[in-house]
Amino acid sequence: MPQHTTSRRSLLTAALAAPAVAVGAPLLSAAPAAAVDPTDGCQVVVDWKPITLEAGVQNDPLSLAEARVIRLAGTEFLQLRGLVTCAFTGDGPLGTLHGDIRPPKLTRGVCPRNNSQGINALRIEATTAGVVYVLGPQAANKVTWIQLDNFSSVMR
Repeated sequence: MPQHTTSRRSLLTAALAAPAVAVGAPLLSAAPAAAVDPTDGCQVVVDWKPITLEAGVQNDPLSLAEARVIRLAGTEFLQLRGLVTCAFTGDGPLGTLHGDIRPPKLTRGVCPRNNSQGINALRIEATTAGVVYVLGPQAANKVTWIQLDNFSSVMR
């Protein structure tokens, strides 16, 4: 006499259907959740402000260099966005943050750059004076563009 077997798919379907039926009624009659506390989640502390660029550093016209500060779960982050073209052959200043944005300590992050000789990222630092520095370019490996969108670093 042949033995009856049940496919894994039908077992999984039955296992998933049973809990849905069992809890479906209480979910339909449940009261809506209370409003989320505004101090939870992500808050914008300082909205996007332009970065004043140094001579020799230019904004991409469609993606301006900007900075903002957000608070996520009580921690403040400095975030950058935008695309700049440049000709860095050594460490140097990229620009200055808006006066509303001053990190209380040196803050660092990594950003993509033009891929040259297998190097496709560099370090970006923002000082307590609001100066944004580019670290890592070399004379033999010039940086011609930097994508700032990747930068998000703890401020406090």
